[in-house]
Amino acid sequence: MVDLRAFVILDSLQPQFASFQATISKGYLPQVGQASLFVEIAPGMEINRITDVALKSTDVTPGMQIVERHFGMLEVHSDSQAEVRAAGEAILAALELTEEDRHKPRVVSSQVVRHLHDTQTMLINRMRHGNMILSGQTLFVLECEPAAYAALAANEAEKAAEINILEVRAVGSFGRIYIGGEESDVVVAEEAAVTALESLTGRKTK
Repeated sequence: MVDLRAFVILDSLQPQFASFQATISKGYLPQVGQASLFVEIAPGMEINRITDVALKSTDVTPGMQIVERHFGMLEVHSDSQAEVRAAGEAILAALELTEEDRHKPRVVSSQVVRHLHDTQTMLINRMRHGNMILSGQTLFVLECEPAAYAALAANEAEKAAEINILEVRAVGSFGRIYIGGEESDVVVAEEAAVTALESLTGRKTK
């Protein structure tokens, strides 16, 4: 039995998040404005089968397929939101599941750290794949479960405010996003990210 941990469609990839995905992706690179589907399942090896289903039944392009010990994650994208939704429907049909069988996102922690010291920004900048954070700026870190929902949180945060995406980790036991910028913008981004996750339906994670 496959556990549908995460299933979410991003309607329009924002410039920073699309560029971030292109930086870390080992598949075909997404572009700004495309729609994207993130799916996370257990056991991880089953991700190979659902990737096959999505690609053979629709005109989508795979950006990421990651198989871990416990979980598997797939990201596909297309200029056509209809094609992305059709890929999602094909995957659900193959798994004999519905969208409501997914886990509901859980915000594990949400932190805002204001007016960062320059030495802390140096530590953060060494681990990020996205933009940098500067001395005196504000940091927002969100941790969620399941991990793939971090993608939605980051994309919606960028829609809402003038922020910098530093890092997005949408694979593993927990997802994390790191966002930097001016305090007023970061506060808006935090609200948007948390609201996006809390608005999704699904089964509560045990």
